[in-house]
Amino acid sequence: MLQRPAADEFGGHFDIYIGLVEGDVLTTLEDNRKQLAALYAAMTDSQALYRYAPGKWSLKEMLGHLADTERIMSYRMLRIARGDTTPLPGFEQDDYVARAGFDGLSVARLLADYEAVRASTLSLIGTIAPEAWARKGTASGTTMSARAFAHVIAGHELHHLAIIRGQYLNA
Repeated sequence: MLQRPAADEFGGHFDIYIGLVEGDVLTTLEDNRKQLAALYAAMTDSQALYRYAPGKWSLKEMLGHLADTERIMSYRMLRIARGDTTPLPGFEQDDYVARAGFDGLSVARLLADYEAVRASTLSLIGTIAPEAWARKGTASGTTMSARAFAHVIAGHELHHLAIIRGQYLNA
């Protein structure tokens, strides 16, 4: 079990996501993957273009956002775990989504990309030495441990799964 990060291992807006993770983060990552895959596998490409309100992301954009964000958070986890203390910049999620063209991709393609990213994240987690999880660096102006980023990935996905269920699928 990958230990929950201590209060001095994260800050800023990341605490929202870390707070959503209960229990083992690896189990959470696998459970999230299964739930997300099942939700999207049941959608047609037309259904996945749904937006619950003007200006909100489509379900395709949401899935693309999850994959992109996990890539960024995994990269941060890698850099910090390997002892790189170079401050890492933030990113503007809306700009990434607006420029990605996710709505032009099939659900199957987006889901395959998401699955590949998750497999890569889990593979990376398997290479991080126990002592490296507590290493700290700076990302988005916030001091973070490598361990915190594993929890951010899981919690960020839990956050968006709740939005998908509450705002998109219940509409």
